[in-house]
Amino acid sequence: MLIGLLVLSVLFAASSAYAFELQASPWKNEATTGEKVKAKVVFGLKNTLLGWTEIFTEPYEARQGGAGEFLQAIPVGIINAVSDTVGGLLHLVTSPCPAIDIPLPEGGTDIAEILS
Repeated sequence: MLIGLLVLSVLFAASSAYAFELQASPWKNEATTGEKVKAKVVFGLKNTLLGWTEIFTEPYEARQGGAGEFLQAIPVGIINAVSDTVGGLLHLVTSPCPAIDIPLPEGGTDIAEILS
């Protein structure tokens, strides 16, 4: 019970850091509705299939900054992985309606970040 409360408190503390960093999804910049739907499907697929990589990329990026940041990045990576994967699925489901946007932490998964 105590461990569960500790885990929840860490998750909520880490997620509150993103309260003001959620920005509109990149597909919102497309000009026409058709382009938005297509870009939303691609965005949803990318995040659904690659969202789990945030578990590794967040700590890796933080490691460049120091040991303290590395430890803080582990729960952030877990939260981002879950958020990006579930958010990607929601983008796929809602892709026929481009009026609905679900902002993801850091704008979702970045493929260039994974490949570097």
